[in-house]
Amino acid sequence: MQDTKPQTIYLKDYTVPEFLIKSVELTVILDESRTRVVSKLRLQKNPNSKVECATLVLQGENLELLSVAMDGVALTQTQYQQNTESLTIKGMPQDSVFILAIENTINPKTNTSLEGLYLSKTMLCTQCEAEGFRKITYFLDRPDVMTLFKTTLIGDKDKYPILLSNGNKVAEGELQNNRHWVTWEDPFKKPCYLFALVAGQLECIQGSFTTMTGREIKLQIFVESHDIDKCEHAMQSLKNAMQWDEQTYGREYDLDLYMIVAVSHFNMGAMENKGLNIFNTKFVLARPDTATDTDYEHIEGVIGHEYFHNWTGNRITCRDWFQLSLKEGFTVFRDQQFTGEQTSQAVKRIEDVKLLRVRQFAEDAGPLSHPIRPESYIEINNFYTLTVYEKGAEVVRMIHTLLGGDKFRKGSDLYFQRHDGQAVTCEDFINAMEAAANIDLSLFRRWYSQAGTPVLEATEAYSEQDKTLTLTLKQSCVATAGQETKKPLHIPVKLGLLASDGSIAKICMDGLETDEIVLELLQEQQDFVFEQLDSKPVVSLLRDFSAPVRLNKQQSLAELAFLLSHDGDTFNRWDAGQKMCSQVIFGLIADIQQGQKLQLNPLLVEAYANVIEYSWEDLSYFSLLLGLPAEDYLAGQMDVVDVDAIHQAREFVRKGLAEKLQNQFTDLYQRYHKDESGQFDAGAIGRRRIKNVCLAYLTALETAESYKRAEQQFASAKNMTDQMAALSVIVESKSSAKAECLESFYQQWKNEALVIDKWFTIQASSSADDTFSIVQTLLKHPAFELTNPNRVRSLIGAFSQANPLHFNAANGQGYRFLADQVIALNSINPQVASRMVAALTQWKRFDKNRQALIKKELERIVSVDGISKDVFEVASKSLL
Repeated sequence: MQDTKPQTIYLKDYTVPEFLIKSVELTVILDESRTRVVSKLRLQKNPNSKVECATLVLQGENLELLSVAMDGVALTQTQYQQNTESLTIKGMPQDSVFILAIENTINPKTNTSLEGLYLSKTMLCTQCEAEGFRKITYFLDRPDVMTLFKTTLIGDKDKYPILLSNGNKVAEGELQNNRHWVTWEDPFKKPCYLFALVAGQLECIQGSFTTMTGREIKLQIFVESHDIDKCEHAMQSLKNAMQWDEQTYGREYDLDLYMIVAVSHFNMGAMENKGLNIFNTKFVLARPDTATDTDYEHIEGVIGHEYFHNWTGNRITCRDWFQLSLKEGFTVFRDQQFTGEQTSQAVKRIEDVKLLRVRQFAEDAGPLSHPIRPESYIEINNFYTLTVYEKGAEVVRMIHTLLGGDKFRKGSDLYFQRHDGQAVTCEDFINAMEAAANIDLSLFRRWYSQAGTPVLEATEAYSEQDKTLTLTLKQSCVATAGQETKKPLHIPVKLGLLASDGSIAKICMDGLETDEIVLELLQEQQDFVFEQLDSKPVVSLLRDFSAPVRLNKQQSLAELAFLLSHDGDTFNRWDAGQKMCSQVIFGLIADIQQGQKLQLNPLLVEAYANVIEYSWEDLSYFSLLLGLPAEDYLAGQMDVVDVDAIHQAREFVRKGLAEKLQNQFTDLYQRYHKDESGQFDAGAIGRRRIKNVCLAYLTALETAESYKRAEQQFASAKNMTDQMAALSVIVESKSSAKAECLESFYQQWKNEALVIDKWFTIQASSSADDTFSIVQTLLKHPAFELTNPNRVRSLIGAFSQANPLHFNAANGQGYRFLADQVIALNSINPQVASRMVAALTQWKRFDKNRQALIKKELERIVSVDGISKDVFEVASKSLL
């Protein structure tokens, strides 16, 4: 248990830094067990600080301090104070620049938190966002201190032949004792969280990109030697992102060199360090036989995201960490735009909303609910959340919807023009949008400060006499932690009308005639009247999911089937099918709970049959239309979650559709079952997706023929998409070949870490009866490492967050298992441990028995001696 309660940091307490660091020269003498860091800081009192006789407080953790000198004069221990978190020096010059030289050592090998400088296999690398730089040397570790960095790395030529840091390489040479050195200089000021270094035995592929002004940029991707053949897609993705950002936002890259390094031990997905991006290998390495189509798309999206940060995060950064969504929300929106244009806009939008509604809405409804600009935190690492990222992107998207594309571009241009080279706030971003578009976003600002998911209730009233339709929209939001009272938000509601034959019904409103309109809900309740309607239209509401809200609107199965057949909005067409399935499944859940016989509604079968018969140009979109709502999405709509009934009802629908539409699924499978390995055009990807959706339905029949089909695809697959799809359905089935296929897959891919992650995940997320015992066994597997975040996520994370049926077993064994792993991870990697606790935070949504079991485990976690700030914050707040 914590000896003292961790300190809470508040946005309201922000003050400007008392000192600024004009520049820093770092010399890093690399050693895996004892790296020596020498820093020379050019400091001056901040003219904007109102503190007189300011004391210099530098942050530092897990450092062995060797010496401190000011302007060349060594300081004695009586002239400074050192504790476990900082170095305090009094008597600093208040009116002149001074040089502070600090020398310290660190131990990368024992740094299992993977923050600061650490060892990944034999490679030394860094992760400094949010507060990792303080684990390298003493510094003003805050984002509003932007500094010029010059870094010299010194290391053994055999162990560390590659020495990389930010900016451009300006000098290099050799030293005695088989050592060499390289100096890097970044001409752009940056906060220390964007500092990076990498040293190790790496191979490189090179490319180039010519910017819109004719500058030639050298591109380099560094990986371990055995991965050098998996980098082509990453390189092309980088070029695609650079070109897209020039064309869409007018943003040109500013250095002469852009580097990416793939690291196997990494807490996050990737990091946008200036000029030297460090990536989780998962988001760089791809070859058709080792990576799925989804992997390829995610790689391009994440590479785009980190590249786009060069302007939305690096050139313009956050004033403080409460403003994190300023850079992340905007950049996620930009990478969503990019990925949509590179792949399928319809599919990308649906996938983004699926994540939002399942994970982020749950976050909003839980004890850790917070606005996209939080008011307080204990550990900032806990606020790299779906709210800050995904909901933050939705807030930016709403601004884009309200302004329109052209005005939004003017607003972003003005934002870049006003704030290049600055650390700013969310308010600065909104101000630029207002000024460029001449629009008032005063009410809209509440999205930044108000937590929770708004509920939008819609009712309709048609007047045959007046030929009008009155749409009443009412917004509300339940109380969240620290926010009992909610105020109305500015909500853009995109809408279309459909005539009874499925054609577009013109929208006539206040003298305007159009096919589609964006209504602006500004009050708690508003009426919108549509005129000149000879008959009652069908309303297509919240098109393209124009706002992150829960929509409550009474819709019959017949109306939903109509929208599924006719709606011109791709999102709403898909969503109509999901709502239709959900209604049927919830009816079955009620029957299960009441002990009634289950029957599949023929309207649902007919709707799916109609979808199959339609000729679809976008096959990936077609595959989503054939899918069922996920179990966790269904759970999110229940007042008291019944995981067993949800699973039983959903499986009944899945098998029922497979039985009723067996011939259609078989025909589709045979039509699209072809080997197109290595082809990643939209057609080839779509054909694989359709084929594999059909394979899953057909395998649900649990027949000898269905097993044989899956086993043949598994054995003959030449690409990972098809092999994984086959293995997944085999593991989910009662096939006698399950164990043999799993062992065959492991033996085939045991030297490919990312593929083995998939092997762990398939088993951990299975609904098979013996899953929990298998997960316990896998925890002891030689390939499992508790020190590798990817491996932790693939097994522990998959079981706790992607297997609601078995994780939430009524006997509480899943909860005890997770708590045990969190406690073990707490002393190894607090950041990863706190992410794992998330699966326990929704305990109040379950029945009383499960609530008591989960609460017991949370209390056990909180009571652990030496609990980290990361884990304490999540677990303790979950108990409130």
